[in-house]
Amino acid sequence: MSAPTSREFVCSEPGEITRRAALAGTAALVAFGAHAAATPATLFISHPATLDHDPGPGWPDSPERLRAIFSALSAPRFATLARSEAPAASREALLRVHSPSHLARIEQAAPKEGRNPLGADVIMSAGTLKAALRAAGGATAAVDAVMRGDARNAFVASRPPGHHAREGGAMGFCFFNNAAIAARHAIAAHGAERIAIVDFDVHHGNGVQEIFWNEQNTLYCSTHQAPHYPGTGAASETGAHDNIVNAPLRKGDGGEAFRDALKARILPRLDAFAPNILIICAGFDAHLHDPLGGLRFVEDDYRDVTLRLMEIAARRCKGRIVSLLEGGYRPEDLAACVAAHVGALADA
Repeated sequence: MSAPTSREFVCSEPGEITRRAALAGTAALVAFGAHAAATPATLFISHPATLDHDPGPGWPDSPERLRAIFSALSAPRFATLARSEAPAASREALLRVHSPSHLARIEQAAPKEGRNPLGADVIMSAGTLKAALRAAGGATAAVDAVMRGDARNAFVASRPPGHHAREGGAMGFCFFNNAAIAARHAIAAHGAERIAIVDFDVHHGNGVQEIFWNEQNTLYCSTHQAPHYPGTGAASETGAHDNIVNAPLRKGDGGEAFRDALKARILPRLDAFAPNILIICAGFDAHLHDPLGGLRFVEDDYRDVTLRLMEIAARRCKGRIVSLLEGGYRPEDLAACVAAHVGALADA
């Protein structure tokens, strides 16, 4: 299948994307041969320890988020998912992204009981450190699986999230930057030369942008509400090597504006970059009912963006996608959106 021009790509409609994604996936399967036919399409990674991060009553990032996801993905249509437990991240993997002082600060702040606030929007409980290590470890395990061909794509359901974490600091519910850890692991452990990260959380991933600002081999693309927390993500922020693509949306924007931003700014750049692996910061807090956002996405918008990203991945990087849970703070809506996203990944 020949690559479409940017103009062809921009003009694609949602129904056409579905058809073309299916054709691209079929072509990728043929290329993989008999081994691919036996390879699970989608690997689901999580760990019970990620439920033990408990910042307290009323905190948006509650364990109920994952319980809702576990329930949704137990439905019969997800029976074909391969499933595995997330390992704890190695110190080596963490230090590829975070400073030794940051890691030491997190370790020293971990309480044996009760809670320890590190700031207004980062609170540690007795289970937080283990949960954060499993979240980061799940990201590296997902990279290993798709790079080795053990799965064509993977979704990691974990918490705390990661895309706000900076090299030297926790913020925005995030302790370790899971997407950045996955990206650096793909380079160090698997020789990947070009990494793409696409982020559709309602909040801009300032930590990911900052970490990769000077790295021309990593493309970071983000749609997000602006102005909104954390205050970064202007279209003028393009990175040292034009490797940052921000497509800010306005409060009240819905699926049509989202698709326009993808088609105009993000998908053509992603396609031209031709990554070896695509990492998704899968935040679902742009949903119209989410308490922390002001965008108006619905479940079908998440299925649509997933299919669009899968089409590029099938053509450019043998379908390799690692999707990492970020935001989404109304559990019932989060579960429905994750089901739409994972259903597209797994064709379920």
